[in-house]
Amino acid sequence: MQGGIANGEPILVRVAFKPTATIRLPQQTVDRAGHAVTLEAEGRHDPCVLPRAVPMVEAMVCLVLADHWLRQRAVGRC
Repeated sequence: MQGGIANGEPILVRVAFKPTATIRLPQQTVDRAGHAVTLEAEGRHDPCVLPRAVPMVEAMVCLVLADHWLRQRAVGRC
């Protein structure tokens, strides 16, 4: 992109995610056998968000590009 205009080069995006928060309140849940248990998290147990991050970022890039394309079409028709 040069001055907001695509020049044919690949679009490179840098993304950063903050660590997911651990819920410290006791939560009612079930174990693998189906028995009721109380889950109380201690410390930081951050799950890996990478498998969900890539499709989310790709979808948001597509939505932003489509939004800008629609805006450009609307300006030309006024």
